[in-house]
Amino acid sequence: MDRPFKAIKVTDNVYWVGAIDWGIRDFHGYLTERGTTYNAFLVMADKITLIDTVKPPFLSELLARISSVVDPKEIDYVVSNHAEMDHSGSLVDVIDVVQPEKVFASSMGSKALKEHFHLDREIVAVKNGESLSLGNLSLTFLETRMLHWPDNMFSYLPEEKLLFSQDAFGMHLATSERFADEIDESILEYEGEKYYANILLPFSALVTKLLDKVGELGIEIDIIACDHGPIWRKDLDKIIGWYSKWAQQKPTNKAVVVFDTMWFSTAKMAEAIAEGLLAGGAQPKIMPLKSSHRSNVATEILEAGAVVVGSPTLNNNMYPTVADLLVYLKGLKPKNLVGAAFGSYGWSGEAVGQVRGMLEEMKIDLVDEGLRIKFVPDGDSLSKCFDLGLRVAEKIKALCESA
Repeated sequence: MDRPFKAIKVTDNVYWVGAIDWGIRDFHGYLTERGTTYNAFLVMADKITLIDTVKPPFLSELLARISSVVDPKEIDYVVSNHAEMDHSGSLVDVIDVVQPEKVFASSMGSKALKEHFHLDREIVAVKNGESLSLGNLSLTFLETRMLHWPDNMFSYLPEEKLLFSQDAFGMHLATSERFADEIDESILEYEGEKYYANILLPFSALVTKLLDKVGELGIEIDIIACDHGPIWRKDLDKIIGWYSKWAQQKPTNKAVVVFDTMWFSTAKMAEAIAEGLLAGGAQPKIMPLKSSHRSNVATEILEAGAVVVGSPTLNNNMYPTVADLLVYLKGLKPKNLVGAAFGSYGWSGEAVGQVRGMLEEMKIDLVDEGLRIKFVPDGDSLSKCFDLGLRVAEKIKALCESA
């Protein structure tokens, strides 16, 4: 029996033929609590066109959904908007099955696909702004380099006012519903924010330019068909507005206090710092790394004004989970933050200085050199922690006023 996967109609000419990954919980270091989708789209034009493919284990699901509309061998063109393996991983197998006339990608995408798969067939490189006739319909290509790879591009179907936005405007969210207007808005905003914070944050300046560029081109968009998560067919200003806000990284009075601890001394310091932050008018968010994933910390930091990081010293170094977090955050390049380092130690106490050094590399505006407390903090030590929280709160207030 053929696998019973069916395509879902997006417009009269476009079908969703992707795959739902209910079980994935780690996406290169990003905790995907709600799974994800790998969206691919079938354009039923005179020249039948497949937009993107899926992650390799889901090839049969993709082909089954296509087959519910048309014999895959009738596909004329394949467009690869992005060479990352969750979208191109089954491309070689699709080519073998479909035998398309042509495969299209951006200039950088053409190179990347050839290097990934050592292809011996031509990948037609399209230029920014170039249009491709599909007979009764057409596609226009818009390069979106470094959102979030050098090869990324959008494909626009003007007759349907439909933007295939690849990784932009997406989220890791596995649901039975295919459209954003069928899903609770609080889930959409959280998962959209988490996706932005962990995937697109380093490229925020380019996101702002892209939003401006689309506006300048006067492209009318009624549908945004992204490659992860639901399709947007209503209230597009919602997701576009969220992106505009997130790209600004405007500081707020939220302060993320993130730490790990061995014997709860650093935890006690974190609690006292949070009390000082609260007394100073800030909103502390305490995130112990024993129960907080790095990607969830990054999400909270996106709309914060401060990050305060604590670590005990272990073998002359910061705690491994703290090091993991800071390396991860450094790559995401968060901006417009103040911060501080703190921690308990027993003998040498290098961790606080190492945390401070990483925060400096991230260009976070530090309150002081960092607070070190030997062994278990007493009343006087906790008063110093409370005072640190107060000073961070004062610095957040000044930062928000100047933003």
